[in-house]
Amino acid sequence: MNARYKPGEFAKKINRSIGTLRIWDKNGKLPAKRLPSGHRYYTEEDYYKALSIEQPKVKKKTVIYARVSSTKQKPDLIRQREALEGFCLARGYIIDDVIEEIGGGLNYTRPQFLRLMTMIENKEIGTLVIAFKDRLCRFGFEYFENFLTTHEGKLIVANAQTLSPQQELVEDLMAVIHSFSCRLYGLRKYKKEINRIVKETEKQSDVLE
Repeated sequence: MNARYKPGEFAKKINRSIGTLRIWDKNGKLPAKRLPSGHRYYTEEDYYKALSIEQPKVKKKTVIYARVSSTKQKPDLIRQREALEGFCLARGYIIDDVIEEIGGGLNYTRPQFLRLMTMIENKEIGTLVIAFKDRLCRFGFEYFENFLTTHEGKLIVANAQTLSPQQELVEDLMAVIHSFSCRLYGLRKYKKEINRIVKETEKQSDVLE
């Protein structure tokens, strides 16, 4: 895990003053990282840069990530994990970590998803294996794939079968409707309209199939 240090903690760790850190931050020698709040922090990687010593190599992990949307789909989660394990075994991949999660693909604050993103940020993952693209996220897949790639990892989609543009559009629309349906479920004046939209979308999906 890539530890985070406040400026005062980091200055003490490298035996420098906070003033020196400010100068390094301004002149670009060692720019501080910043949280969304604007607070500065430093990492273990910055420690090795500050002391001009080589950072020890971290063993890259092969990780499989499986997800379903609800607890009713738990049997599917088990089958998904077993299928991914079989996929890796057939290709000689040694699995270091299995991450499973129950949560919607539009929810980007899922605990295990955030844990996965932290591992990627810390460059701990060499290979990430998922069953389908939408197991990782419903939208923005290319962004997350690029995020992994730029952090020295690669993404493998076990089932690389692609959908037609029409099918993808219908699936994405269904996901958005489902998300808003869950949020507005308690508001009865929306319920009838939501049900109508869902039924119409399902009919369109049947026609495309």
